Amino acid sequence: MKSINELQDEIIDLFSLFDDWMDKYSQLIELGNSLPPLDEKYKTENNLIEGCQSRVWLQADYTDGTVKFQGDSDALIVKGIVSLLINILSGHTPQEILDADLYFIDRIGLRAHLSPTRSNGLMAMAKQMRMYALSFRGIAN
Repeated sequence: MKSINELQDEIIDLFSLFDDWMDKYSQLIELGNSLPPLDEKYKTENNLIEGCQSRVWLQADYTDGTVKFQGDSDALIVKGIVSLLINILSGHTPQEILDADLYFIDRIGLRAHLSPTRSNGLMAMAKQMRMYALSFRGIAN
């Protein structure tokens, strides 16, 4: 299993292939389309992320000491952002998730190129993933 930082570095390398932000948005949409569909039973009010302009659902499960995330969004670019966060954080221990510095967001220029509402949504998603990790850490100890 790759570390969170190794996964972030792979994302940074991938996005560094593109000079143009339209190409980066296309890559985000492609990543979103590769996200496995979220089972309808998880598309509940409880799993909706507060602070997102579009609808974003995040499901977290704790198995074998690691947190597994699943997610979906009704907006293509946002679904790509969900996919990035899941690819980086899913499958790690609660402590690894809590200790993670999500530096890829600034390194690929994501925060700078998102609208303020999307940027807030991105931060809300990352915060929610940390909240799940925090609650699962209680189970782990």
